[in-house]
Amino acid sequence: MTTKPPVRVAVTGAAGNIGYALLFRIASGEMLGKDQPVILQMLEIPTEGAQKALKGVAMELDDCAFPLLADMVLTDDPKVAFKDANWSLLVGSKPRGPGMERADLLKDNGKIFIAQGKAIDEVAADDARVAVVGNPCNTNVMIAASQAKRLSPDRFTAMVRLDENRGRAQLAKKAGVSINDVSDLYIYGNHSPTMFADFTHAKIGGKAAADVIGDEAWLKNDYLPTVGKRGAAIIEARGQSSAASAANALIDHVRDLVTPGKIHSVAVNSEGRYGFAEGVWAGMPVKTTAPGAYEVVTSYEMDEFAKSKIALTNDELVGERDTVKDMLG
Repeated sequence: MTTKPPVRVAVTGAAGNIGYALLFRIASGEMLGKDQPVILQMLEIPTEGAQKALKGVAMELDDCAFPLLADMVLTDDPKVAFKDANWSLLVGSKPRGPGMERADLLKDNGKIFIAQGKAIDEVAADDARVAVVGNPCNTNVMIAASQAKRLSPDRFTAMVRLDENRGRAQLAKKAGVSINDVSDLYIYGNHSPTMFADFTHAKIGGKAAADVIGDEAWLKNDYLPTVGKRGAAIIEARGQSSAASAANALIDHVRDLVTPGKIHSVAVNSEGRYGFAEGVWAGMPVKTTAPGAYEVVTSYEMDEFAKSKIALTNDELVGERDTVKDMLG
């Protein structure tokens, strides 16, 4: 039996589709390790239906008899959910409704992430780490981080790992190889159709992906839109947004952030790197240096095509920041 003290993991939107796909995998040890007990602190909106659904999820978690699940907290109060949390996974956000402008969505979600950023800064553990999934995640994490007085900006990350996983899978399919043969594919910019899946540095079987595939037009004109619009394609096919693949990407995101030596795509405070504007949160490659700590890999030289793609996604991020500028603490 493990003697490690439990890690407290707060999950928002815990009874939603992503939450349902996520919680059982955290409790089974897939995210933080097979010897790491966890306490799940689950937040849902204060409606009778949501709270009832959350109780049902907790009942199922009980029925799985996970050896690593030390305790559960079910609440509609952010300060209870984030109390002493080591990891806060911000999954819940308001979805875009029919005819809704993106600016309205940004502002509606901004209010949620102002409140959650303040609560995390106030009550979470001293080693608190935050991963934002709820879209638009790059701008939501910027808003949440801007509320923090105690916790530094590097504690706040947003998830572009789903784009990385999608991008690797598409390259593997095109090349007819195992997913394990695709490496060094990193995501730059926004988690949106403007994101840039940098195939120019990706490798397949240790060789340049562009050389292995041998079809530059496909990479530029088919591959990038396929990865960028994959979420919309899944909604078209399933009638629902990506849930299991998003939960899987979040498991990957956190697991690699607690595994020193891993290099992976994370949306972080740009600090002007790779041509991004200061202060926006942009996807880029990071190397985990210690559990929860990372440094941005800045050694990739971008060609003119890559720079033009990064400029487009940067423009979108700057536009989103301008839309919510009055919400930034």
